[in-house]
Amino acid sequence: MKEESIKDFSVSSRTILSRIASGDDSAFRECVERYGSLVWSVAKRLTTNPNDAEDAVQEIFLEIWQKAGKWDPTRAAESTFITMIARRKLIDRFRKSSRSLETTSMGPEHDVEVSASSNLIEILDESEKAHQCLGRLGETHREVIRRTIHLGHSHSHIARQLGLPVGTVKTYARRSLLQLRNCMEQHARIRGTS
Repeated sequence: MKEESIKDFSVSSRTILSRIASGDDSAFRECVERYGSLVWSVAKRLTTNPNDAEDAVQEIFLEIWQKAGKWDPTRAAESTFITMIARRKLIDRFRKSSRSLETTSMGPEHDVEVSASSNLIEILDESEKAHQCLGRLGETHREVIRRTIHLGHSHSHIARQLGLPVGTVKTYARRSLLQLRNCMEQHARIRGTS
């Protein structure tokens, strides 16, 4: 009995993605149960109809199953890794559908649809790059930026929350924004040369 509870603890203490990577079938089912609503909400938001969303969700979970071994828990949380895979897969789907729309354009109203789709792809691309750049920041720098930009907190409020001097929070915010800008500019230069 004691050996059984130790085994249960070791399975439950391992992450879902590491269990998928090791070939644990029950982990994949657990992944779908735990992250299905997250993946579905991302797919629904970034697809044009429910059928496309369903197809995308299936493709995303297949990709998660194939890439689970690439997840590094020191770089991102499980949910972040799964969201990243979902966004990338959806960007790929948009690109493919945009190409097919461009080759079968039937008139001006169709061109507007292609243009809107292309703009969405660019926005998703920029969002993915910004997410990658944020991932390169240290944990405290990232938290200061998150609380400043996403939550709209003041520097003094963040200082109280994190137990840091206000000047330190301001320095973290300024340095983090400079690093993000440099990172995004690098991405733009790379994109310009490709």
